[in-house]
Amino acid sequence: MLVLLPPSEGKAAGGSGAPLKPQTLSLPGLADARAAVLAELVELCAGDELKAREVLGLSEGLRGEVAKNAGLRSAVARPAGEIYTGVLYDALGLADLPVAARALAEQSLLVFSGLWGAVRVTDRIPSYRCSMGVKLPALGALGAYWREPMAAVMPAAAGDGLVLDLRSSAYASAWKPKGEVAGRTATVRVLHSQVVDGVEKRSVVSHFNKATKGRLVRDLLVAAAVPATPAELVAALRDLGYTVEAEAPAKPAKAWSLDVIVTQVH
Repeated sequence: MLVLLPPSEGKAAGGSGAPLKPQTLSLPGLADARAAVLAELVELCAGDELKAREVLGLSEGLRGEVAKNAGLRSAVARPAGEIYTGVLYDALGLADLPVAARALAEQSLLVFSGLWGAVRVTDRIPSYRCSMGVKLPALGALGAYWREPMAAVMPAAAGDGLVLDLRSSAYASAWKPKGEVAGRTATVRVLHSQVVDGVEKRSVVSHFNKATKGRLVRDLLVAAAVPATPAELVAALRDLGYTVEAEAPAKPAKAWSLDVIVTQVH
């Protein structure tokens, strides 16, 4: 099972350790593309601060992120699982997973990134600010930039098992499973169900969507559930107490879409 996750906008800073060693990152086929993005990002942020903030979509209150990006080559690097924070990662709780579940997480989780393409939670990276929605002056929109290099490495990374795609749309734009891989891919949407005047209404709630996805992944890891197909994923989630609605796609080379229905927002 391979689980595709979005990163978090906010990232942990500080700590101690050696700086980034790009050659140690997973998916070495992305090395050249990573080097190009890193070089342009560092150059951009070492120059005109206002321009850098405009390109990165940063407010005045986040101006410190520009200086942080300028120093990426010498900044402390920590495991990506410690760098990424926020609602999904809080709910996932990597730090306090049981030993076996943590080992499964290290094998299964892949975090997409505007700067790195994708990294494992064990890859040591510095704290940075560069979303997939950024359009760098020379390289262009990162979602489009990453498509070719990601297409070259992701089929092998996906292996022959289930691909559980929990990415947001911006990060999903960097790689779309195709062919046989698509047929064993499942995307998940979290819907909040509530009854109003006797009528059920369903809505997508961003914060709760992220939290539920984090809990869902944690529950699969703790249960040592390794479904091999979307149908097996549906069964595993139902066994874990989730309400799941899903239909097999009409064509075999299409991803499954799963709706996880929840009644409490927390």
